[in-house]
Amino acid sequence: MPPLTAQRPAIKYPLPIRCLHWLRAVLVIGLLASGWYMTRLPESDMLTASLLYPNHKQFGVLVWLLALVHITLRWRYSKIMPSTPPQLSLWERHLSHAVHRALLLLTFLVPLLGYSLSSSFSESDGIPFFVISHLPEVLPKNDSAFVVFQTLHRYGAYCLLGLILLHGLGSLKHRVMDKGGPTDVIPRMF
Repeated sequence: MPPLTAQRPAIKYPLPIRCLHWLRAVLVIGLLASGWYMTRLPESDMLTASLLYPNHKQFGVLVWLLALVHITLRWRYSKIMPSTPPQLSLWERHLSHAVHRALLLLTFLVPLLGYSLSSSFSESDGIPFFVISHLPEVLPKNDSAFVVFQTLHRYGAYCLLGLILLHGLGSLKHRVMDKGGPTDVIPRMF
């Protein structure tokens, strides 16, 4: 197999990138929905909370790990990744790059903030990760820090949701208005 540097940019993203994109999309949207739902539960509904919170934590850790994998794969496939269509206007290119970078950054940061809030909360029951009962909590227990991390995690999640909507709307705009044209980028991700 020739080295990746000798290949031309692809029309589609490499299969591992496409699979990871859709897996992360499903996980992040699920985490946003479950986070929104579980934080609105009454204190009396601890049974539901006891199921949702541990799963939210472990899938959050998984999203963080997948963000690391995504960064690695983007670097690994950088020479063969599809380029931005030159037919996009300058503002569309800049917005697209900014949204993609911010999405990647927030899928890395928001779970890290969630880990930090759980780690610093004095009444935390730990951070599970599937077969590992509890990940190490590296921050000292400090409820004042917990409040800061909780706020940052919440607003980071709202920013992530806004970026996902912007990303989706941009893709749909190009799909509907430019179907089959050079700026119809949706087929590159399937």
